[in-house]
Amino acid sequence: MATQLTNIRKGNVVRIDGVVYQVMELEHRTPGNLRAFVQLKLKNMESGAQFVKRFSSTDALETVFLAKRPCQYLYPEGKTYVFMDNETYEQFNLGEDVVGDKMKFVPLNGEAVVLFLDERAADIELPSTIVLEITESEPAIRGNTATNVSKRAVTNTGLEVKIPQHVDVGERVVVDTRTGEFVSRAKD
Repeated sequence: MATQLTNIRKGNVVRIDGVVYQVMELEHRTPGNLRAFVQLKLKNMESGAQFVKRFSSTDALETVFLAKRPCQYLYPEGKTYVFMDNETYEQFNLGEDVVGDKMKFVPLNGEAVVLFLDERAADIELPSTIVLEITESEPAIRGNTATNVSKRAVTNTGLEVKIPQHVDVGERVVVDTRTGEFVSRAKD
């Protein structure tokens, strides 16, 4: 199905010359008296390679719809990550080059939504926030009661995050997956 470039949004998946890409960034420009164009930063869903390409704002691209399935992250295996489909119990690998830094937000045995393209795992989709456990942190500095004072901490997935002084090792925190920043303590 062809979609006008002005209707394509960040995160959409498109097919260009038979290759499937995910739109990472999109910028619509109208420079002075010149013709408008749309500049897309695209990620190849096969290799993970990224590049920037310009299109006329009147062009149309074929949009691709991905199937979403709930899966469980089992364990890392070399430069890949092993997942299991929660419905069929089938196991499959996703490469480090495809999922990138997203795995810092998925704990072992954690749930993830995996995107499938033509019955093949293509990527993972993260919620906007996720709950992680603090495994390491710097000690709080006594007497430092000023607001917005933070310390470095490491979560159970290896993600480094800045947390407030009053949060300790063993506590669960909510982290924004888009920015990697601390949001709040988890309410258990």
